[in-house]
Amino acid sequence: MKRLGVYVQVPFCQTKCTYCNFRTGVFSNKLYALYVRAVCREISEFPRLLGANGIADVPGGTADTVYFGGGTPSLLEPASLAQIIDAIRASFPSQLEEVTLEADPETISSEKASAWREAGFNRISMGVQSFDDAELRAAGRMHRRTDVFRATKILRDAGFTNLSFDLIAGLPHQTDSSWQDSVEQLLHLRPEHVSIYIMEIDEGSRLGLEVLQSGERYSAKALPSDDAMADYYEEGCAKLAAAGYEHYEISNWALPGFESRHNLKYWRREPYFGFGAGAHSFNGSQRWANAHDPAAYADSVLQGRFPVEQMEFVSQGQALEEELFLGLRQLAGIDLKGIEEKYGTSLRPRVEDLVAQGLVEWDGPRLRLFPERLTVSNEVFVHLLE
Repeated sequence: MKRLGVYVQVPFCQTKCTYCNFRTGVFSNKLYALYVRAVCREISEFPRLLGANGIADVPGGTADTVYFGGGTPSLLEPASLAQIIDAIRASFPSQLEEVTLEADPETISSEKASAWREAGFNRISMGVQSFDDAELRAAGRMHRRTDVFRATKILRDAGFTNLSFDLIAGLPHQTDSSWQDSVEQLLHLRPEHVSIYIMEIDEGSRLGLEVLQSGERYSAKALPSDDAMADYYEEGCAKLAAAGYEHYEISNWALPGFESRHNLKYWRREPYFGFGAGAHSFNGSQRWANAHDPAAYADSVLQGRFPVEQMEFVSQGQALEEELFLGLRQLAGIDLKGIEEKYGTSLRPRVEDLVAQGLVEWDGPRLRLFPERLTVSNEVFVHLLE
C-alpha cells in the first residue's frame, strides 16, 4: 500500500528570528481564520484543482503522516488545527500514524497540549535552538531557557511520548561552554528526536545579509568561526551517540524507532502534498509550490483558483541528482549500483575519487558519506553532480 505525506504550512510568527531565511513573517491574527478556511478548502478541492491545472498523475494511497510546519503553527487556535486535520481525514484515505506540530516553547500551555492530543497530534517538534538566554535574545527568539523545561513537562503530562528538539550550532555569542551546556540540557530532557542545524549565512536572512555586508547589527560580529561551528556539530554527534541516539540523516538523530517518518518521505523522494502559502508538493514526476503571500494565497483559493506560483516537470537528470543528494544525506547511504542501473549511467570514476579522498566509503554494497566528514558534505555533492 502506497503511503502519502501531507504537509500544512502555517507562515505566521510572533517575531522574525534574525537568522531565519524562510518566507514567513508577522501578520495580523485577523488573517488567521481566513487562512484556515482557505487551507481547508484547498484540501477538500485538491483533486479538482489538480485536474483543472493539468496534473493528472495524482498518486493513490493512504496518508499516514501529517506535518504542520512554519512559521509557528502553534499560534493557531487548537480548534483551527483540528479543523484542518478533519479536512485531511475527509479528503484522503487516512491512517494517520505520525501527526507533527511545530511549536515554540512560549506558546505551549496545558490547555493547548490537551487540545492538540484530542485533535490527533502525537508528535511535537519544539524550536528550542539554544538553552542560553543571551543567545536566544540575540537571535530574536521569544522564549527563554526556563520555558523549554516548563513546556516539556506540560507536553509529557499531556501524554506526548514523541518530542523533537531543534538546536542551532553557530548562534551569535555561542561558545564551546554554552554549546556543551545546551546539548547536556537537551540530553537531560531526553526528547525522542533531535535536529542540529549549522548556522547558514546567506542574504535571505537579516543576520546573514548583515554578515555579508560586514555590518554589526544582530550581533553579526559575535558569530562563532566556521571551524567552531563544525566543532560544535561534531561534539553534538559524539554526545548524542553516547546517549543512545541513532544518527540517521546529516542533521537528525533519533532514539530507536523515532525517526521522522514524514521527513523520510522527502529524502526518499516519496509523494507528498503541501497545503497553505508557500507549501510544496511532489507527485513523483512534477513539483509545484503555492504562492508565498498568505493573503494572496487565501484570496486565490477562496475564489476557486489553484494557488500555485511555480510548477516543473522533474527531468531524468534532476531525478538522478536528487537520488544522490537526498540519498547521501541519510547515514545509511545509497545503493549506487541500483541507481546506476535505474538511470543508465556510470558514476564509479567520480565515486572512487571521493573514496580516495576519504569523503565517502563503502558499507557493504552501499555508498555513504564518511561519518567523520559530514561537515564537508557539500563538497561531495558538488563533485558527484559535476
